[in-house]
Amino acid sequence: MCHANLERGGITSVTPDSSPYWGWCIFTWVFCCFFTLLILILEFTTISTKVPFAWEDFTGAFAILSSVMCLFAAIMYPTFFACNTCYRQIGASVVSWVCIAVYVAEVVLTRLRPTGQDSGFLSTPPGIMKMLESFFACLIFLSLENDHYSGHQYATGLNWCIAVYSLCFILAITIILLTLVNITAYVPFPFDKVVIVCNVLAAVMYLTAMVMWPLYSFHNNKRPATCGRLCPWDKLVLITAEKRENMTSITSVLFSPIENFKRRHQNQTPNPSAIVSPGISICVSELGSNRAAEA
Repeated sequence: MCHANLERGGITSVTPDSSPYWGWCIFTWVFCCFFTLLILILEFTTISTKVPFAWEDFTGAFAILSSVMCLFAAIMYPTFFACNTCYRQIGASVVSWVCIAVYVAEVVLTRLRPTGQDSGFLSTPPGIMKMLESFFACLIFLSLENDHYSGHQYATGLNWCIAVYSLCFILAITIILLTLVNITAYVPFPFDKVVIVCNVLAAVMYLTAMVMWPLYSFHNNKRPATCGRLCPWDKLVLITAEKRENMTSITSVLFSPIENFKRRHQNQTPNPSAIVSPGISICVSELGSNRAAEA
């Protein structure tokens, strides 16, 4: 609906090449619309029962991701591309907020509905944090410009930061895909320990990027007086803020496997009553029944 509204609006004043945020908003609405229709088709045709991955985990994760993506698009689009008399653009933004409400309602109903199955990785807090980490990495790539790091006085340090963003994004996407298709059991090494190592590595690398990026980017670089709305200097600030959000997501994921290991250890602790053999249990039950009869 949002995409159709934009097409009817004919926003010729903002071409896809003029701003990457315009393309991101269009991508968000088309992405959510396409996969929502795909999920509906697979549900009604019962093909969803034959997919080689956890279907409920996938649909729940998609609803969460769509909520976040539509939220940022609903904030980003009217901020940069709408005006007081741009009624169609305002209408697209309003419909985007309606989409957010629907996706959030789906998430709530999915959480409250008992399915009788264990929730997959993407529906757990670590999985949600991994998706947010990938999402904020996309926003960082969206805000990057060639002038931010190419030909800069501290180009080496800034290129290291970009390498950190790229490597952590690849690791996060790989973990999401491997857990989604349920092939972690076929990995010839302990996958949970590898995830912990990747999270620690990502946290350390992002910590260096958090220090180096603002230190080098804003060194003798004040906001120009001619800087309009969302100029390259403002994008540097956005990247810094998005990097901090990503660091929070990575830190949350870093400590979540520890709790999972504790729960797993508690679940594997043998129950003392279960150690008693069946024969002893039968004798004890018969003895109790005989004493009750004598009384």
